[in-house]
Amino acid sequence: MTREEFDAIALSFPGAEAGSSYGKPAYKIDGKFFTRVRQDDDSAVLSCVDHDEREFLMEADPATFHVTAHYKDYSMVLARLSGLEPEQARGFLARQFRKVAKKSVVKAWEASRGAS
Repeated sequence: MTREEFDAIALSFPGAEAGSSYGKPAYKIDGKFFTRVRQDDDSAVLSCVDHDEREFLMEADPATFHVTAHYKDYSMVLARLSGLEPEQARGFLARQFRKVAKKSVVKAWEASRGAS
């Protein structure tokens, strides 16, 4: 996946907009952190990934999924864009969207997608 593809997926979620987090380019929804791509290793920061799932992902695909010391205590995983598939990115971002977006927006988004 390219950076442009990832950016397009991130911005496809209702209310997503470019912003910054700790001085770094990021995407936010309602002023809350949604995701970002780390400049130093071209990895997406994906939230809502518990430690067990993160360990599984890193074991199954270490070329794509990894973590740095900074993220080790958080429910996050890093994913190198070069190994990330668009549907994987959408799935991970949908989790974070459901967490940070207003409930009414999530409900409307799910209804528009035919999700229950």
